[in-house]
Amino acid sequence: MNILPVILAGGSGSRLWPLSRQHYPKQFLSLIDGKGSMLQETVRRLKHLDPKPPIFVCNNDHRFLVAEQLRQIELNDPVIILEPFNRGTAPAVALAAIHALNMGQDPVLLVLAADHFIDDIESFTDSIKHGYHAATENQLVTFGVSPTRPETGYGYIKKGSAIESNIFLVEQFIEKPNNDDAISYSNSGDYFWNSGIFMFKASSYVNELDNFHPEIVSSCRKAFSSASNDLDFLRIDESEYSSCVYDTIDYALMEKTTNAVVVSLTARWDDIGSWQSLWAISNRNVDDNVLRGDVLALESSGCYIHSENRLVTTLGVKDLVIIETHDAILVTHKDSSQAVKRVFEHIKDKGRTEHLNHRIVYRPWGLFDSIDHGQRYQVKRITVDPGARLSLQKHHHRAEHWIVVSGTAKVTNGAETYLITENQSTYIPIGQIHCLENPGRIPLELIEVQSGSYLGEDDIVRIDDKYGRA
Repeated sequence: MNILPVILAGGSGSRLWPLSRQHYPKQFLSLIDGKGSMLQETVRRLKHLDPKPPIFVCNNDHRFLVAEQLRQIELNDPVIILEPFNRGTAPAVALAAIHALNMGQDPVLLVLAADHFIDDIESFTDSIKHGYHAATENQLVTFGVSPTRPETGYGYIKKGSAIESNIFLVEQFIEKPNNDDAISYSNSGDYFWNSGIFMFKASSYVNELDNFHPEIVSSCRKAFSSASNDLDFLRIDESEYSSCVYDTIDYALMEKTTNAVVVSLTARWDDIGSWQSLWAISNRNVDDNVLRGDVLALESSGCYIHSENRLVTTLGVKDLVIIETHDAILVTHKDSSQAVKRVFEHIKDKGRTEHLNHRIVYRPWGLFDSIDHGQRYQVKRITVDPGARLSLQKHHHRAEHWIVVSGTAKVTNGAETYLITENQSTYIPIGQIHCLENPGRIPLELIEVQSGSYLGEDDIVRIDDKYGRA
């Protein structure tokens, strides 16, 4: 089979806050015990299809997360397309299809979201193979899941007449319903959940999209013609892509075309769009609880409780979601978990930062943990990977003290370059050009104390950066 996976790795996962944050959303989290991140599991479940190396489409903020997680599973030389703006799934897939066609190929694209849960890989593989022939015949294939419960968080597909076993014409796409309609759809047997998985030839997709939305195809072609290589990434031209309209594959194409068919996806599927759905697919104990971390649940049932840093205890509660992280705690009823996005948006509207990052922030060179802060100071624990280097930079508003906890640091401090090791320290004055590097073979751990009138991450003037950051 000539299958080219296209994995869409954007999105904020706001309904899984506080684990999912804007700069570290759910597709990069390990949400199922014993599994890798959702992105990594998406790649792994493709192995029985023997596909071409996947194309990944993500935004600029997540590029190093994608690259690092693919390195961890030894997926070498992936194509990672960087969208300068989120324009929806229709343009994102158009970019991948145009890239494939520009390479002189016309493969069958298998479009997957990076944040779906799929169990029973054998059944998943069989369903994809079942839809492959229809895709090679220029049909636009989507995959539907037979409902196992009334679900207001998913779109639905009403199936038409059968073409062959498990393949149907599409009669209608339906947006997320209210509860009464969801019950009706689930009981009727005529509806699928819309999985958001698609399959079509690259040329079929571009040609059919050009029939209904030529402006999307035109914008994507122009943006791609001015694309540039940036380290391991393919960076789409920002000015050309800015004119592209926002639209989804469903709206832009699948609801309009006469060539759409739906294949029954027999594997267990969930997009893990809420804490309720994550509870439903997780292994539960005898009290119907999912407990992760240091948790003691007494006379409690039907709960999802996650602790990262401290003991979380419950007594006499039922059907609660309790999520404890370094900097936030969420307590809600499972039935309200679809509305957690409102908390995310409220935090954002208040000008807070807990929607953006965890206390621990990952960078291409390692990570830092903001362990304390005040009005004019901030303390971070910094880990620099072996061989990694922070950018050559300066700050207009803050000075920094570095104290090495373990490992060896190579420090550029103005015109001087020197090594400091465990229990040694150095001082970087305001405005001084400086750089930090780990020349050793073990992680470099240090404490950074910042002091000054402004301590924001945007007070960084990068003069040189090996990772191509502005």
